[in-house]
Amino acid sequence: MAITDWPAGERPREKLLRQGAKSLSDAELLAIFLRTGTRGKSALGLARDLLREFGGLQPLLAADRDSFCAMPGLGDAKFCQLQAVLEMAHRHLGEALARSDVLSSPEATRRYLRSRLQSYPHEVFACLFLDNRHRVIAFEELFQGTIDGASIYPREILRRCLHHNAAAVIFAHNHPSGVAEPSRADRQITQRLKDALSLVDIRVLDHIVIGHGQCVSLAEQGLL
Repeated sequence: MAITDWPAGERPREKLLRQGAKSLSDAELLAIFLRTGTRGKSALGLARDLLREFGGLQPLLAADRDSFCAMPGLGDAKFCQLQAVLEMAHRHLGEALARSDVLSSPEATRRYLRSRLQSYPHEVFACLFLDNRHRVIAFEELFQGTIDGASIYPREILRRCLHHNAAAVIFAHNHPSGVAEPSRADRQITQRLKDALSLVDIRVLDHIVIGHGQCVSLAEQGLL
């Protein structure tokens, strides 16, 4: 049965309009994005199959083009739509963060960094460059590595800080394993970077480690 033939109270779009987007399941949200199903299967049925195949919404959203387009009912058009939606979300969160002092908006900072980094299958080390009022100047992904780690070069970070005339920075990197607990290496490189940047009066405000759906702040753990 097509979704349009369901009782109005059970249709994802009507449910969203009536109760808000937060009331929808992952499958219902995905069904609205898909709009149509495949032969003999509604958009909601297809959404459930996709979530099961990829192992959840986050791996599906992070899938590369080949993996995504190989699934029945998907293709380049849907992949482009999805990438556009994700980029709009990144920009929305980035604009909200840019209008605030990051120290007064720690949750907004974490949401933005999580949206940018959590989907990578390899480690990515990034930096928020801040002015002397702790407003965002720029965000840059600086280093990439394997699932085992990324090589961090303090000299390159210093060069980028001077390029942006940054007064402070917040570092962030993801753990592809999904576990956000900072490692010994994370603590050591943070201290090295803090010592190097202090020589030119640039403050390291935090280093945030991002897992699947969670973030851990080294500053909050007293490690800065």
